[in-house]
Amino acid sequence: MSAADIRYELGQIADSERARAMQRFFKTGPGEYGEGDVFIGIPVPMQRQVAKRFQHAIALQDIAALLDDNEHEHRLTALFLLVAIFEQRIRKKDPDAKACIDLYLQKMNRVNNWDLVDSSAHLLLGRWLLDKQHQLLIDLANHENLWFNRVAMISTLYFIRKGKIEVVFEIALLLLTHPHDLIHKAVGWMLREAWKKQPLPVESFLHEHAETMPRTMLRYAIEKMNQQQKQTYMSMGQLRSKRK
Repeated sequence: MSAADIRYELGQIADSERARAMQRFFKTGPGEYGEGDVFIGIPVPMQRQVAKRFQHAIALQDIAALLDDNEHEHRLTALFLLVAIFEQRIRKKDPDAKACIDLYLQKMNRVNNWDLVDSSAHLLLGRWLLDKQHQLLIDLANHENLWFNRVAMISTLYFIRKGKIEVVFEIALLLLTHPHDLIHKAVGWMLREAWKKQPLPVESFLHEHAETMPRTMLRYAIEKMNQQQKQTYMSMGQLRSKRK
């Protein structure tokens, strides 16, 4: 099976009316974060079905070709395939699992919208780095590319699931003053997920940084807390506004 076969399958289920709605939802207009992205209108569950049919019969070079496509759904389906192949190789302790990570890093500039990042970063990079040095995440967090920054933060979700939340704070600190709300949401989301696992360290982090956090980041972080806790942290956040 080849990249051309997958393009054909996706083309058969494309929906131009849905594509127009997706273009708006993913902010593809001039000056927006997804400027220039092209949609053909395929729901995510249907892309997953296509990926599942092909995951045992597709080469990494064909996934690379799909990641180079303009069509958003081609790239997302390619990432579903890459995650599936990586999972297969990890499960079998296949040393070729690293080739999946190498491809992801090589094509990371094509992982250029939030759903692409959120469907891949933790399942590939996060899982790979769990028992390794994570300097790469620090480098990505410090990069000028918005999507690289989000990859760094979302990758920590795999660490969270395994109970290793220290790296979350490390990356969150690097992104604390980031100007874009997509990063504010990502940091807040990861802090919230870490809080579900280990509340006290996250609450300590928030006590130290709530005053300087962007409001959206703070709101995401405290979303699952009780009302009294929310009021406490939001009051801290409001101090920032009063001092401006």
